[in-house]
Amino acid sequence: MSNEQNNSKFIYTYVHHVDEYDLCRMEMRSFFNLDSQSNYIISPIKIDPSRSPFMQDRLEVLFEDNSIENIKTLVKDLKVKEATYKVVCLNSMDIGEEKKIHLPERRMIEREVGLCIDGEPELNEPEVVFGLILIDGIWYFGKHMKSESIWHNHLHKPHSYSTALSTRVARTVANIAVPQPQNIRAIDPCCGIGTVVIEALSMGINIEGRDINYNVCQGSRKNITYFGLTGNITLGPISEVKEHYDVAIIDLPYNLFTHISTEDQFNILQHARRIADKVVVVTIETIDDLIEDAGFVISDRCVAKKQSFLRQILLCE
Repeated sequence: MSNEQNNSKFIYTYVHHVDEYDLCRMEMRSFFNLDSQSNYIISPIKIDPSRSPFMQDRLEVLFEDNSIENIKTLVKDLKVKEATYKVVCLNSMDIGEEKKIHLPERRMIEREVGLCIDGEPELNEPEVVFGLILIDGIWYFGKHMKSESIWHNHLHKPHSYSTALSTRVARTVANIAVPQPQNIRAIDPCCGIGTVVIEALSMGINIEGRDINYNVCQGSRKNITYFGLTGNITLGPISEVKEHYDVAIIDLPYNLFTHISTEDQFNILQHARRIADKVVVVTIETIDDLIEDAGFVISDRCVAKKQSFLRQILLCE
C-alpha cells in the first residue's frame, strides 16, 4: 500500500434517522455523484460538512495505512504550522463494518499518535484538529472538520406556518438543487415564509425568493432579516418572472384543506421550464405526468417522511 500524501481524498461520516435515509442518499448523489449504503462516503470532492443536516465529520486525508504504528511514524514528518493542535479518533460509533472503538481506547490512540507530531498539543482550544479513523482495516489520518448544525439555529422563525418544510428538509433540498454554489443563480418562485431561501442564503447560495401573497412576502423578508441574512423577495406569480436562472426550487403550494388545481400545478411547472435549466420540485402528490408534459425528465427522486406525512423530492432537468 502506498503511504504517499493524498490531498484530494475526503472521508465524510453520516448520522441520520431511518426515515431520512432516502433523503440523505439523494443529497449524497447531488454532492458526490454517488451514494453509499453505509454511514460514510469517500470522495475527492470537498464539501463543507456544515452544509448537510446529515454529515457529522469531514476528514481531509493526509496519510493512510493498515498499521497504526506506521501512521505514528508518518506523522513524525508532519510540520504543524499552527501553534497548537490535537488529534481525535472518529470511531465513536460503528463505521461501516468497523465496530465502535470505546472511549478509553480512543483516548489512548489519540494520545499516542498526537505525541508523535512535532508541535504543541492543546486539548481545549487547538488551532488545528487532526482526525484519525479506521475503516475496513485501514487507518486514515488527516485534517478534521466537525459539522455545525447551522440549520438548527433557524428552527424558530418569527413568521411560520405548520405546513412549511422543516429546516432539515429545506436545507437538503437547497443542497440537492445547488451542490456547488459558484456562479449559480437560483430562484424559489413559491417561497412562502422563506424556509428554503433562508437555508440557501446561509450556505452562500445566490437565491431569490418570490410569492404571490403580499403578507407572506413580508413575513419572508422579516424572517431573513431576523437571521442576519440578506436576500431579495419579490411579489408576484411565476408567470411574471422574466429572467433566466440555473435552477429553481418549487415547493408546490398547498394546505391541508385546499389543494391547488392540476391546471395551476401544470402552469407553475411550465413556467419553471421556461425560467430555469434545472428544477427541484417538492410535492405531496404524484405528478410525474405533469412534469413530463411540461418538458422535464426526472433524473433523481426520493420521499421525505414526517410521521405519516410524505413529500416527494424530484430533481427535474
